[in-house]
Amino acid sequence: MEKQPAIELKNITKVFGKVVANKDINLTANRGEILSILGENGSGKTTLMNMISGIYFPDEGQIFIDGEEAVITSPKDAFQYKIGMIHQHFKLVDVFTAAENIVLGLDEGKYNLKASTEKITAISSQYGFDLEPEKKIYTMSVSEKQTVEIIKVLYRGADILILDEPTAVLTPQETEKLFNVLRRMRDDGKCIIIITHKLHEVLSLSDRVAVLRKGEYVGTVETAKTNEAELTEMMVGKKISLNIDRSEPVNVEPRLVVEDMECIDRNGVKILDDISFTANAGEILGIAGIAGSGQRELLEAIAGLQQVQFGNITYNDPKTGEKEDLRNKTPLQIRELGVRLSFVPEDRLGMGLVGNMDIVDNMMLRSYRKGKTAFLERKEPKDLAQHIIEDLEVVTPGATTPVRRLSGGNVQKVLVGREIAASPTVLMAAYPVRGLDINSSYLIYNLLNEQKKKGVAVIFVGEDLDVLTELCDRILVIGSGRITGIVDGRTTTKEEIGLLMTKSKQQGDENNG
Repeated sequence: MEKQPAIELKNITKVFGKVVANKDINLTANRGEILSILGENGSGKTTLMNMISGIYFPDEGQIFIDGEEAVITSPKDAFQYKIGMIHQHFKLVDVFTAAENIVLGLDEGKYNLKASTEKITAISSQYGFDLEPEKKIYTMSVSEKQTVEIIKVLYRGADILILDEPTAVLTPQETEKLFNVLRRMRDDGKCIIIITHKLHEVLSLSDRVAVLRKGEYVGTVETAKTNEAELTEMMVGKKISLNIDRSEPVNVEPRLVVEDMECIDRNGVKILDDISFTANAGEILGIAGIAGSGQRELLEAIAGLQQVQFGNITYNDPKTGEKEDLRNKTPLQIRELGVRLSFVPEDRLGMGLVGNMDIVDNMMLRSYRKGKTAFLERKEPKDLAQHIIEDLEVVTPGATTPVRRLSGGNVQKVLVGREIAASPTVLMAAYPVRGLDINSSYLIYNLLNEQKKKGVAVIFVGEDLDVLTELCDRILVIGSGRITGIVDGRTTTKEEIGLLMTKSKQQGDENNG
């Protein structure tokens, strides 16, 4: 039986200044199917979906919903056509309950808690969600927050759902649970559109895959009749290798030793508890965990950005052989000790780069203290900026473009490139490929492997367990601020890591005892 088109895009074009984000796109998404949208960074995926959901308005072309032309000028208009988008970054009020967030903004007159809760419970039961309507958002896991976002659009009557990178921070178990929910929605006749970079998920979940490249539509293929190599070639325009070249560690020696570390936040809550591990030179140590389990705080404590209440952080200098105590040193003090530590933070525009400054000035954030006069030297940072743009294929009008105008993936390339250029002996990277397309991701993996071969101790915080097991020599798993296990990257499985990610503190004690 032929499926009925839910959305038809005809000759859609969107231009921002001199940048053509989408050019003459023709695309169809059907009812009762899951359609994946694939493409490199800057290929126009999110822009296209933002036009369907009312955030942008096309400069040219038409959008048809169930065969009728639709004029969508706002998210409110999109809801009139029963279209709901679940964004990668959740738009929830932390101090409100799930139910309050779900009905927030609805023009339903007086808020009826009992009736709303009953409706939310009915939706949860229908599709297999597990949600407590009265639970506060700030107490929820990432997957629970995502559930709230999905139920929020279903509550408003959406039967066309767009999800942007929905599995970015989920465990394999949470991902499979989400996929089962999406399959139930598809079987219920809904149209599901997913933007993702994870090819193995595309192949396991979607019915068809539409590919964009440089703002243009390449084609749509049936998932059952394609494979990762074909999809990659469609996205990139050429064949590329999908293998991570993991070399054997050579001349391994302890570079950074963390012992019994504890950190407490401003509210007196222990966020890291009894953390002990060694990061070796010539090795990639992966860190896995559910989002918010303490990964960020762990790297910040090492980098001098998080107060450490107890324990030791010791750096073994490869030149002098001396041991340096890094505990509660500021980043500047760490640098003055001669410790060459580079940190690629999770928050790239909050902590890593300054959005209003151009690429050259962001390079200078690493080098301006070297100046011996009141005047800043710009030649070296300018050369470095140009080098990074060319080597990492940063899509930008030029080195003097403000970083905030770049796509998220290109911002990430600038940040990673700058930190690697500092010739570190310890390189810490938190989600360095988040939001990157597959070609750019493998470029970053190769850069990390090159650093490993140079004898750098690489600490890699990742969310894709397939990548962690292919890239890392050892994988440290953290749950609720405590290490629940350290496994061999060559012999472990995604399922084993996923179980360790959800272990309790007591189980972590047994595992590390």
